[in-house]
Amino acid sequence: MRGNAQGLTKRQLLPATTVGRSRELRKNAGEPERRLWRALRETLPGMKFRRQVPMGPYHADFCSHSARLVIEIDGDDHMSKQESDAARTGFLEHEGYDVIRFTNTDVMTNLDGVLDRIGARIAHEQKGRP
Repeated sequence: MRGNAQGLTKRQLLPATTVGRSRELRKNAGEPERRLWRALRETLPGMKFRRQVPMGPYHADFCSHSARLVIEIDGDDHMSKQESDAARTGFLEHEGYDVIRFTNTDVMTNLDGVLDRIGARIAHEQKGRP
């Protein structure tokens, strides 16, 4: 059976405002997020990444369900949010996702390096899968 005992999926259990919040986050994405989004679509089109994916109480910046990978882009304010970032990472890992984090500076100054790390992580995760 798909979903919980009542047949509801995780998405159906989300608050009604979640879809609107996801749309708002996508619409107001910063330049690092827009740049990485374009690069992911061009470089790794088969991975089918999604943006601002609701996951429990959080929105993952980028998620590939097939690779079980979440990519987070951390702005300058994340130095003061290390505790909440650790809680977010713990939640996502408990849900079965691998989490990789980059700073805005990484994306803006070393996009090829960021893509190399993402590609290496995907290759490592898919190693041994049929």
